[in-house]
Amino acid sequence: MVQYSSTGSINRTDESKAYLLNNALKLGIRKQSISLNFSNNWIYGKQNRQLTNNDFSSTLDFNLYHAQSKFFYWGLANYNTSVSLKINNQLLAGVGIAYNFLDKETAYLNISNGLLFDTSDLISPDGFRDQYETIRNSLRVSFKFVLFQNLILSNTSFLQNALTTKGDYVLKTDAALNFKINKWLGLNTSYKYNRVSRTERENSLLSYGLTFERYF
Repeated sequence: MVQYSSTGSINRTDESKAYLLNNALKLGIRKQSISLNFSNNWIYGKQNRQLTNNDFSSTLDFNLYHAQSKFFYWGLANYNTSVSLKINNQLLAGVGIAYNFLDKETAYLNISNGLLFDTSDLISPDGFRDQYETIRNSLRVSFKFVLFQNLILSNTSFLQNALTTKGDYVLKTDAALNFKINKWLGLNTSYKYNRVSRTERENSLLSYGLTFERYF
């Protein structure tokens, strides 16, 4: 499977100018007992010539399935850098277990949990460089529903708490509403929310555009 989305927004008045571009590329391979996914997302934005977003995320993940079982194992490696969240570099890697409550063509609901090793280089709220390592618990809720045959609602949300430091958490939400024009092209509205408590930063992005999706 190959999926590419390009969304964005532009706002221009006599006094100000702002724009935001959100590009995502996903490659996926699925066999009976294993799946492998490689996802990349880049968000770039400016307001009145000031850089507001230059955020990049790359994730490689795999799932191991058992026949006739709703449980499966997962593993991932994730790299992030973000101007808006004050992340210079962040690498997360770990494993866990997941359960499919629904797994159909028109309805999918999954909850997973696991442990991630986090090594990060951040900018603290007082402006100093913050380099640290920690173990995080990663709870994920993911769903996808097909409505009226050509309207697709999807969402993936993460809550990643540090095991050793109270109040150190990462919260992510990635939601989308896609209207399928045909089998490979759709109109897409996406909403992303991210919060990093350690930097006391958050962003909220609503954009719209096109999604290309092709299965082989």
